[in-house]
Amino acid sequence: MKKIGILISGRGSNMMSLVAASRATDSRYEIALVASDKPEAPGLAWAADNKIPTFAQSPKGMPKAEYEAEIDAALRAANVEIIALAGYMRLLSDDFVAHWRGRIINIHPSLLPKYKGLDTHARAIEAGDVIAGCSVHIVTEDLDGGEILGQAEVPILPGDTPEILSNRVLAAEHRLYPQVLADFATP
Repeated sequence: MKKIGILISGRGSNMMSLVAASRATDSRYEIALVASDKPEAPGLAWAADNKIPTFAQSPKGMPKAEYEAEIDAALRAANVEIIALAGYMRLLSDDFVAHWRGRIINIHPSLLPKYKGLDTHARAIEAGDVIAGCSVHIVTEDLDGGEILGQAEVPILPGDTPEILSNRVLAAEHRLYPQVLADFATP
């Protein structure tokens, strides 16, 4: 069973779906650590309340390499084999990505390669798209550019706002991410 480290920056709803799946009797992975760049992140408190080891380090005032070395050390101390980004809102350095090459995955709220980066729902609506969705991909040095491991489509309905669409896409993320992580963690 693979040990997973989850990086979050906020409430961590995708993290919660990964944890729930890890506790199923047929799970192929276990959560070894939830780490955050925000010590006050609600998801970090939730993880601690649910008996999951946590680590928090604010990057404020630290060189990026030093901050990432602390995160890396915490992941390694927890024997993490795969990193799952779940609402982690910091760009990882090329060095960090290279060090964990092929072992970091991320969930992104668009059907990549469309709408890399931020504001994906507003951009899809403004473009007149009828389908949005989410993608799980391997993290590389190229922003949202790694191999796509799975996608889920979500219709864009008349009258959708970015917030309404975001809620439907998030529900799809909660179904897709645990499934793709389980497949990715299976040797």
